Amino acid sequence: MGIKTERRIRVLMLQGPHGPFFRQLGDMLRKAGAEVWRVGFNRGDEFFWRQPGYIPYCGPVEDWADTVADLFDQHGITDLVLYGDSRPIHALAIAGAKARGITVHVFEEGYLRPYWATYERGGSNGNSRLMGMSVDDMRAALARSKMEQPKAPATWGDMREHIYYGALYHFLVLVANRPYRNFRSHREISVTREFRLYLKRLLMMPIHALERRLATRAIRNGGFPYHLVLMQLEHDASFRAHSDFASMTEFLTLCLDNFALGAPPHHHIVFKAHPLEDERAAVAQTIRANARRLGLTDRVHFVRGGKLARLLDAARSAVTVNSTAAQQVLWRGLPLKAFGRAVYGKPEFVSDQPLTDFFAAPSRPDSRAYRDYRHYLLETSQIPGGFYSARGRRQLLRQVTDMILSTEDPYDALVSGRAAPRQQLAAVE
Repeated sequence: MGIKTERRIRVLMLQGPHGPFFRQLGDMLRKAGAEVWRVGFNRGDEFFWRQPGYIPYCGPVEDWADTVADLFDQHGITDLVLYGDSRPIHALAIAGAKARGITVHVFEEGYLRPYWATYERGGSNGNSRLMGMSVDDMRAALARSKMEQPKAPATWGDMREHIYYGALYHFLVLVANRPYRNFRSHREISVTREFRLYLKRLLMMPIHALERRLATRAIRNGGFPYHLVLMQLEHDASFRAHSDFASMTEFLTLCLDNFALGAPPHHHIVFKAHPLEDERAAVAQTIRANARRLGLTDRVHFVRGGKLARLLDAARSAVTVNSTAAQQVLWRGLPLKAFGRAVYGKPEFVSDQPLTDFFAAPSRPDSRAYRDYRHYLLETSQIPGGFYSARGRRQLLRQVTDMILSTEDPYDALVSGRAAPRQQLAAVE
């Protein structure tokens, strides 16, 4: 892997995952010899940085494109680092960076969750280079690889820390954001409601865990065939930017209507909520109301978050918009129907059947092709570790700092034979 030693690295970081990961990454980059600045847009960003190089942005979003362009030029920025590429302030910064030849480093939640995080250059999800690659392209690149694939994990690992940092972040924005009067969240709801939803999610975790166990037990002990719907957060950037649905309600209604038309009468349908679902979109009520409308109440189930593996083990198929959880579906060789643009949206994996026909007799994916695809991701953009737990951050920082400093992005490095050696997950588990 070619580390950038021939020139001075000047890094500008924007918004990162809730918590201390970006601060620790910035510190590691400084130790490697880079100069690092961080732009913060609210008190939460500021609180989790707490080291030199902080630049508060207090102006309106309309002035941001000009401001970030000035920062690029003023500091001679060579690299832009951010988490997620779809929020407006990031999209504007990425456009300005690419126009100047600045390398854009994008972090995202792992395409292969839970024990991996995603690191790419230029874009992620629907903007990823993976979107233009075929399985044959990936197989050709893997010709240099000797790595054995780790087993698919069955737990998220740091969900409690994820929720805690989210609640703390929004609390700080709620009570101490006076200097950042112009801050507007990329979410459509207010910061006050966002904080209350995080707090409610924390407080309700024991009750939701009990509901989840009871619902999962009833499904597993029911003895009926069932199809699994992998729900997403309605405000998730991938759902909003890379699908044609205006709301999660629209997707849920489509699933139930087609299930009623196509599924055999002894089949059931299970709606699995995202682990961070906070009911801001009233998804449970939508599911129950549509089930009553269609006369399907006894065949429709709702599960709040939790471990996906327990439900996948006995499922007949799965449907999603573009959830990364679909990777676990494909790993098990189960039929998958996806409606949004996703990095796994290859013809070898995703069914092209109409949804009614899919529920009636779903076609299976090419499991051999998927194993090669998954192997490719583990050799390139999927890095062991996570953003929220201390253990996950340590694991991630061991690898990703050198990847940022490299002259090649992860995909090119594999083709050239200079990809970094990969850590095995035994160190994480």
